[in-house]
Amino acid sequence: MTLRTGSKLRVLIQYQTTRILDELHEFALMGEIILKEESYKLIGLCMEVHRQLGMGFKEIVYKDALEIELQEAGIPFEREKLYKIEYKNRTLRHKYCADFVVYGSIILEAKSTPVIVNRFVAETLNYLKASGLQLGIIANFGQSSFVSKRIVF
Repeated sequence: MTLRTGSKLRVLIQYQTTRILDELHEFALMGEIILKEESYKLIGLCMEVHRQLGMGFKEIVYKDALEIELQEAGIPFEREKLYKIEYKNRTLRHKYCADFVVYGSIILEAKSTPVIVNRFVAETLNYLKASGLQLGIIANFGQSSFVSKRIVF
């Protein structure tokens, strides 16, 4: 086994372990994994973008590439969809802009940072609350291998 193959194997094992732990947590909370097939397909497209581009670009580059992948896959999506934010029964002037809403039911947030930090998770939970959707995916292209996190509201 070459160093490159060993590295790819470690990345795959890390991804699979994280995915399984996220699914177990989600299953414990919800009794089921919501939008399982849709989210797997979406994560697969994100992995393809990362495989083609690697790390190091700004988020906007990954978003542009994701748009191409979604179009080619025939997956319905809206890019930069605006959501109103309610406060004490009043609509605030500023709105939340989702990077992508995929299948009309998944918020996809693209990041290009060294790690997925708790702030991204908190933001995604707030975005889910504002949108009325249940599932968010944080896709991080800023590491040597693609990393994602499912967020359920």
